[in-house]
Amino acid sequence: MAGSVLEIKDLHVSIEDKEILKGVNLTIKSGEFHAVMGPNGTGKSTLASAIMGHPKYEVTGGSITLDGEDVLEMEVDERARAGLFLAMQYPSEISGVTNSDFLRSSINARREEGDEIPLMKFIKEMDEAMDFLEMDKNMAQRYLNEGFSGGEKKRNEILQLMMMKAEIGILDEIDSGLDIDALKIVAKGINKLRDENFGCLIITHYQRLLNYIEPDFVHVMMQGRVVKSGGSELSQRLEAEGYDWIKKELNIEDETINA
Repeated sequence: MAGSVLEIKDLHVSIEDKEILKGVNLTIKSGEFHAVMGPNGTGKSTLASAIMGHPKYEVTGGSITLDGEDVLEMEVDERARAGLFLAMQYPSEISGVTNSDFLRSSINARREEGDEIPLMKFIKEMDEAMDFLEMDKNMAQRYLNEGFSGGEKKRNEILQLMMMKAEIGILDEIDSGLDIDALKIVAKGINKLRDENFGCLIITHYQRLLNYIEPDFVHVMMQGRVVKSGGSELSQRLEAEGYDWIKKELNIEDETINA
């Protein structure tokens, strides 16, 4: 399988006529792990939602392509079938649909008709992934995210990512609300996916996640755009010094855009 490239060029996104993203440029290739950090209200989650086609977010300029194909012309389900996966900050509960049924349907949606994953192979792969993530096997037959704890929901997002074999994973604050043990397990699952056929965009506030998942690139967002990029040393400096030094270096005034 050839590697994929997600390319975001001069992306502008608005919510109810309020511009949130003001020209984001970012390229993520298979085999690369990118972390996006920034103060609250700078557009990090808006970026994730816009990539996946959330109807609340209106793209007013720029482009998003996956392997040269126009992502903005795709419906949400088409984006998922094309190989994009979003692990959400607040996963939805779906009553009446079991975890295993959702997973198998999602996997088959990415396969050609007549080439559905065999049931026994699916069960074997799911059992192995759940063991790796230290998940209770009963969760497979529970309704999707219904009654799950915060940590269970986040592990379940990584289970989906592992099973669906996406080309580009977008993790929106996957560490939010996790205790240290759950954080280590989630990070272990993400690291297991690291290879030349998988690229990842990790949106986070904290260095603590990046202590377990070392990014190849770190990008800082402020005021709706990427203002600085570097290696893992950049996130470490942010942890030590905060964002003020970047604001001073780039002469950025405080501004919160609530996204």
